[in-house]
Amino acid sequence: MGNLITLFSQAQKRAWSLKSLSIKSLTLLGFGLVALPLVIALIFGASQVNTLANKSAEAITDITKIQDQQQLLKSSQIKLERSAAQYLVLRDPVLAENYLEHSRQILHLTEQLMQTSQDNTLKQRLTEYGQTITLLIETTIPAAAKKTPTDSSLLKPLQIKFNTLNILYENITQRSNELNTSYINNIKQAAQAVRDIMIQSLVIIPVSVLLAALFIYLITSPLKTLTSNIVRLQQGNFDHEINVLGSPEIQEIAQALENMRTRLQALELQKSSFIRHISHELKTPLAAIREGTELLYDNSVGELNAEQQEISHIIKDSVFRLQQHIEDLLDFNIVLDSTSLQDSELIQINEVVLQVISDRKLDIKRRKLIFTKHLNNISLISNRKQIAVIIDNILSNAIKYSPDGGEINISSLLINEQLQLCISDQGIGIEKENQSKIFDAFYQGPPPKTSIIKGSGLGLTIVKELLLRLNGNIEVINTPNNAQGTTIQITLPRAFQQEEPA
Repeated sequence: MGNLITLFSQAQKRAWSLKSLSIKSLTLLGFGLVALPLVIALIFGASQVNTLANKSAEAITDITKIQDQQQLLKSSQIKLERSAAQYLVLRDPVLAENYLEHSRQILHLTEQLMQTSQDNTLKQRLTEYGQTITLLIETTIPAAAKKTPTDSSLLKPLQIKFNTLNILYENITQRSNELNTSYINNIKQAAQAVRDIMIQSLVIIPVSVLLAALFIYLITSPLKTLTSNIVRLQQGNFDHEINVLGSPEIQEIAQALENMRTRLQALELQKSSFIRHISHELKTPLAAIREGTELLYDNSVGELNAEQQEISHIIKDSVFRLQQHIEDLLDFNIVLDSTSLQDSELIQINEVVLQVISDRKLDIKRRKLIFTKHLNNISLISNRKQIAVIIDNILSNAIKYSPDGGEINISSLLINEQLQLCISDQGIGIEKENQSKIFDAFYQGPPPKTSIIKGSGLGLTIVKELLLRLNGNIEVINTPNNAQGTTIQITLPRAFQQEEPA
């Protein structure tokens, strides 16, 4: 057990040491280690194929040479037999010389075959064949010289000797064919062995793939960690320290991100503190101004003439507008404060929607708006306060831009464990060229004719930022057939269908 722990520790140290290499060195090392087994397998395979080709060429050359010599031996044997028969009949000295020449040629060919062959059986049979030829040389001409040309007693013994020679030649041919078959079988076996070796060498391919996967992991793993840290910074989470182990280039990027994180965290704290203080300092005197204005407007401190009443009304509307801006700033501060995003709970989306509608009850009643709700019983795990701010900002825009007596439709669906909430109105709509701008801070589109209070241009910016941090999304759905109105769709993760109570 202790040895296994030691080996695991050593392997882990080697992996970390590889990660500490530069990306260039790691890439070159990975390419080299992946290519090396393939190159070795290629060289080894080429060597085996070359050896097999040389052996095959040598075998074919030897077989061809032996076959040629055997054919020449057979031809010489036939000529020898013909010369012997003609000499016994004609007793011509030229024929005797031809007979001896053919005999010497056969002996020479026999000697060449014995030198070419490495088989003892074939050598033995060639030796017997050569001895028979020698015996024919020694007996045929001397025996013929003692008898007359008309004596036919020499032909039968000569024919018997040549029949024996033919049998010996057939034995030589048979053994030669057996050797050729053996050579061919050996070549086939060698080819099969090379094929088996090449097939076994294919195991190098998965090894190379594993090596490639290892180095891809070593290169991409720190990059994925960097990406997750960048996404966390993008979502406004500046509380986690960025510390990524890897190559020097990765560590330089990680250090730069860490410096940026600390700087962004400090700036966020400064912004949040500033907005909290300035909002508090503004709301306190604003409350007194609003109360005084209400008293003046209601003639609580005495009757006002028409001009004074008009001025009082302007002051009242301006104070209300200023209060709305301060509340928008407080909502925007929620976005800047990342700590408020950490509290997640189980939320029933229907309850949040109904609560937001209830909070806007006076505006809805004043504008005589009709609400159509198609809400499924969906729950999700998220931050209730942020979800309420998102829905309230979208709904306030729908109320603001809807005509008096108009209809607002709210629907919810569950698709792939994601909540899709749509809020539609019958207002003036949003031009396509402006749809990408409505989420920019302080951008304000054309105001509705029925609204006398101008917005701050922060509502949809707050919605966009909050959804970004909650891993959600928002988009404007174009209405079909160029109909007026706007449909805003928000998507939130970690949602599920809530079972209906029994």
